[in-house]
Amino acid sequence: MPKLSVKSLMTSAAVVGSILVISGCASTGNVTPQYIPPSTYQNYDCSTLSQEYQRIQSYINTESRNYSGLTTTGIGVGVSAGRWGISPNINIGVGKSTNNNARDAKLSRLFGERDAVVQSARMKQCAFAAKLKVYGES
Repeated sequence: MPKLSVKSLMTSAAVVGSILVISGCASTGNVTPQYIPPSTYQNYDCSTLSQEYQRIQSYINTESRNYSGLTTTGIGVGVSAGRWGISPNINIGVGKSTNNNARDAKLSRLFGERDAVVQSARMKQCAFAAKLKVYGES
């Protein structure tokens, strides 16, 4: 068995770490709207529903700009000294930040409210809702 030097082990660790970083471990998630009953907006007229739709849409746009949807990934390459001498180590961490989970919940609620406004506007035959789609419609 050939003897490996610390330098060759470090080079190998760096190559493996670089490949993992280049390959990428990020993913995006889809946010499903929370159900909000359209009856919540039954007392609104078409003008008020239109204003409410615009208000909710502006909140969605603001939250979406702040939303990355990417999971956080960390890769660490280093050298450790222990009982058996000096050796390379690689640490890989994957997770989703709780901040993104809070944003997902907020966006889910906003999407549900927007869908409820659109459904309520359709029941009242409001002109602004004619071309709007709710979740699941194509």
